[in-house]
Amino acid sequence: MASDQREVDLIISGAAEVATPRGETARGGAALGELDITEDGALAVDGGLIVAVGRASDLRRAWRGRRELDAGGGILVPGFVDAHTHPVFAGTREEEFEMRVAGASYLEIAGAGGGIVSSVKGVRGASAEELLAALLLRLDRFLALGTTTIEAKTGYGLSPKEEMKCLEVIAAADAIHAVDLVPTFLGAHDFPLEYRDSDADRQRYVDLLVEEMIPAVAASGLARYCDVFTEAHVFNLDQTRRILGRASELGLGLRLHVDQLTPLGGAELAAELGAASADHLEYISDQGIQALGEAGVVPVLCPLVPLYLGQDKEAPGRALVKAGLAPALATDFNPGSCYTQSMGEVLTFSALRFGFSAAEALTAATLNAACSLDLGQRIGSLEPGKAADILVLDLPGHRHLTYEFGRNPVRSVVKAGAVVLGG
Repeated sequence: MASDQREVDLIISGAAEVATPRGETARGGAALGELDITEDGALAVDGGLIVAVGRASDLRRAWRGRRELDAGGGILVPGFVDAHTHPVFAGTREEEFEMRVAGASYLEIAGAGGGIVSSVKGVRGASAEELLAALLLRLDRFLALGTTTIEAKTGYGLSPKEEMKCLEVIAAADAIHAVDLVPTFLGAHDFPLEYRDSDADRQRYVDLLVEEMIPAVAASGLARYCDVFTEAHVFNLDQTRRILGRASELGLGLRLHVDQLTPLGGAELAAELGAASADHLEYISDQGIQALGEAGVVPVLCPLVPLYLGQDKEAPGRALVKAGLAPALATDFNPGSCYTQSMGEVLTFSALRFGFSAAEALTAATLNAACSLDLGQRIGSLEPGKAADILVLDLPGHRHLTYEFGRNPVRSVVKAGAVVLGG
């Protein structure tokens, strides 16, 4: 019998369940909640890829591992993909949190010189080496919480030199850390102080983005996407259209912060531009939902942000699913409006705020998030041929993904076939 077995790098067994979505495209509507559940499941991994998934008894007849990893009766799920983060910054903004819990709004804090501009001062005052050291520590924390891939935005430099510095830091971290980073240029996160005195100054900053910063970023190859914070107090629809039109011309994918604080019609613009994602969406209209669905744009939902900001308005997560859209979930990790790196907490709050089942939340946090980053062919599910990004969780079944919170259940993390945590 042993001679009929193929030797592979790793066998993971002893799992109560292997729980995973399937496919290479984002799952929407009723399909959002469809998981493959294999009880007493096991995985075979070789060359960084999954080669087999099945019941342990069946899998062991065909495969033997050079290394064995015991799931200890827990569950195996894909590594989390966090599709919206702002991880490059220096210093935190806990004083703003205290102001919010005392009653100040996000816009009031920003108008008083806090918010994004506060983080810009920190980044401009920090060296690349300091930013890299801080980012690597944050990536360790992402990994410990089960996140194996993040979308990583700039947006706290807001000048040609400082934004490029942040992209270089992201590239340096991606080269040496187990967590994969997908870089996004967010030079249109806000208007820097030196371009705020008048409408003409603001227009000059848009000109700088379009004529200098985006061409330099595209030429550098350091970003895959370009993003804009589209809101009434920052970049309006016409400015966003111009900025992202130039980015698209130069080969960058498009992402947008839209309809988070006001019903501006940003979702419709994301659909018009053929963006990869439209993020936040607390104030999306029925027309915006229809437009995103028709254009195939992935809505990236950040359910912890309204809670963190003390806002009552929620993104209409269930309405998006009923309309057939394929939402992704994200932390929106940043120093101001959501200082958390836990996708586990995001899953729980997607259930509490959007009515997502555990199966829906898992799909949104893995396969759909990967598809929003054009990575659905490689990651986001546990299937033969995909990268072996695997979590071993100390949970008795997949429904505990949303049922239990406040404890980190991550027992082991496998990234591209290597056991990088636990084991």
